[in-house]
Amino acid sequence: MYIYKAEDIKNIDAEAAKKGLDSFTLMENAGSALYRELSSIINKEQRLLILAGKGNNGGDGIVLARHLKQNGYRCDLVFPDEKPVSPSAQRHFTYFSNCGFDVSHLDGSYDVIIDALLGAGARHPLQKNMVQMVSWANAQDALRIAIDMPTGVIADKGEVGAAFQADYTFSLHGYKPSAFLDGSERYYGDIRVLDIGLPHTSNWRVWTESDVRKTFNKRKPNAHKGTYGTGLLVAGTDEMPGSALLAALAAMRSGIGKLTVATTPFASAIIAAKVPECTFIHNGLEQIADGKIPRKIKAAAVGPGLTDQVKINKALKQLFEEKIPLILDAGALTKREYPMKTEPIIVTPHPGEFAKMTGKMTADIQKNRLDEASAYAMGNEVIVVLKGRNTVIAFPDGSLHINVTGNAGLAKGGTGDTLTGILLAFISSANDIKSAIANAVYLHGASADYWSETRAETSLLASDVSENLAFVLKAFE
Repeated sequence: MYIYKAEDIKNIDAEAAKKGLDSFTLMENAGSALYRELSSIINKEQRLLILAGKGNNGGDGIVLARHLKQNGYRCDLVFPDEKPVSPSAQRHFTYFSNCGFDVSHLDGSYDVIIDALLGAGARHPLQKNMVQMVSWANAQDALRIAIDMPTGVIADKGEVGAAFQADYTFSLHGYKPSAFLDGSERYYGDIRVLDIGLPHTSNWRVWTESDVRKTFNKRKPNAHKGTYGTGLLVAGTDEMPGSALLAALAAMRSGIGKLTVATTPFASAIIAAKVPECTFIHNGLEQIADGKIPRKIKAAAVGPGLTDQVKINKALKQLFEEKIPLILDAGALTKREYPMKTEPIIVTPHPGEFAKMTGKMTADIQKNRLDEASAYAMGNEVIVVLKGRNTVIAFPDGSLHINVTGNAGLAKGGTGDTLTGILLAFISSANDIKSAIANAVYLHGASADYWSETRAETSLLASDVSENLAFVLKAFE
């Protein structure tokens, strides 16, 4: 579940060599792991083609070809460019040849095509012969499998020209950032991460169901409402009362002990009809801006449905001085300087809002989401929840989580307000802020996935996410 950039892989290999695990051994480990995984989805009646490059990725392909041939599979090993030039790949090719196996040439059709052309160190643009090779492979009626990453995809960025379209990618040691980026993600297909005997050192990782189970804050038999905190939600206007309603409903469904909503009298009447468990501060944004902040709150969220930037900034100035975690969403998201706080500030932009916050183009952010979110988090000492497909959760210490739950049903107004409510609830009673945020994001997406099991993604409403939480949370309680 770990994520590694190209430079990380290079450094890990070098460190392993210093400790006695040379690249020849790593290549053998990789080829063995690839064989075990591949043999679970193919059969000996199929005709296999391995397209091997001249570097270490091609060396992995050579080892895989040897294992396949030794176990009775019909496998052709082809070098479209030239034979190995890396020392470890050359040694494995010598062993392959001494085992009595020959190199083949493209001949007829294949049932399975395996891409071992270029690895994590590849750069753009592809050479003409590589473009022709991946174009030919993509045109074949065959199962396509990439070793480590598809040729034509860069490890760390989303920019893609011509690229191998994989049905499966067997990623070695960990994911690469481009597996989660716009432009490149679709070329990976189904990703399976294979262990090749290296220790894990990355502080970037995918947040999984297992992580949620380990860190989920279960309710205690002797708990009372104070156990799960009082949250302050500053949200909603007469024109947009629904934003505050959705966030409040989500917070209550997510188990917050008490919730105070600072909003307009008109909005509070609407919210009270649907979420009578809340208490209210009328003319709430103005009250908070004047420093009238409730006592004993554990966390606050500001922004859903708000538009008056002058009042928002005044309210934030007051809340920045409080020793509580603070969530900034929607109307509270803009280009700003953040004060030094002992408690965390969490910003929750979608890509368009993040572009406004950073002054960058949305398309550029989407093709480099992990690095952009991490750089902003570290540079501003805030926690970034960059929403969208593969939501990025970046922390000031450089660590980062990717969330892979959720679907296109969440591409609808109000779902971000719902996430804000879930975050507020989880943070209000958090034992660990990192896992609280990651769990909130995971469960928000899981609720959308629960809906899509029996109903159309298109029909999902933001309020349905909160309703589904009752069923999704049951699995973890």
